Amino acid sequence: MSISEAGKNVHAQFLKQTDPQAWERISHFTFEEVQEDVDLPSKTKLLSNLAYLLGMQGLEEYKLMLTVALDNDVSPVETKEVLYQAVDYLGLGRVFPFFEATNKILLDRNVKLPPETQATTTMKNRLAKGEETQMRLFGPQMKDFAKKGTINKWLVDNCFGDYYTRKGLNDKQREMVTFCYLAAQGGCEPQLLSHAKANMGLGNDKEFLTKVVLSNVPFIGYPRSLNAIRIINQAAQEMDK
Repeated sequence: MSISEAGKNVHAQFLKQTDPQAWERISHFTFEEVQEDVDLPSKTKLLSNLAYLLGMQGLEEYKLMLTVALDNDVSPVETKEVLYQAVDYLGLGRVFPFFEATNKILLDRNVKLPPETQATTTMKNRLAKGEETQMRLFGPQMKDFAKKGTINKWLVDNCFGDYYTRKGLNDKQREMVTFCYLAAQGGCEPQLLSHAKANMGLGNDKEFLTKVVLSNVPFIGYPRSLNAIRIINQAAQEMDK
């Protein structure tokens, strides 16, 4: 079943009978117009949807779209990796409710939990591996970044050493979902600019990131979408200098 069909089906039960006028336009815009106008692979769209909904704290919508994602070739491991990585960008306080929701949906589908481990680092080498990863993504200037302060060290060993080194998603996917977490939160424009550049450095270019934002306009709304597109344009201009 396509994203459009699956999306309409899971939302219709909540809106079609009680709010038919709203449903007519929501259904058309979200699951027809946006799907038709934005040319991205289905998996990319759905991973970005999940990351955006985590970032904006759209728990109920996340639960609906998670079922759509799982019906459209997004694996349980990939959904878990989007969830795990969100902890560093959103904080445990905001992500914790999504653990329960995700686990319930997976268990209802007879998915065995816990999933196979995707970790590639140990508690002893996470700092070194995190620095390697950070330098790969952001450049050699990140060498010794961990020595500049406590929170810098945590960014290296925890954010990059614990999560970016994991299997399940590749570098381009991880940077894309990070961009989505930040764009959905708002108020993170400096970090969003840095990660827009990191995406572009990996090949997730201006056109790609713009399409990612457009794919999520129905979920996040226009103000933060316009802000994200402005940051993408700024990043592209600065990268071209």
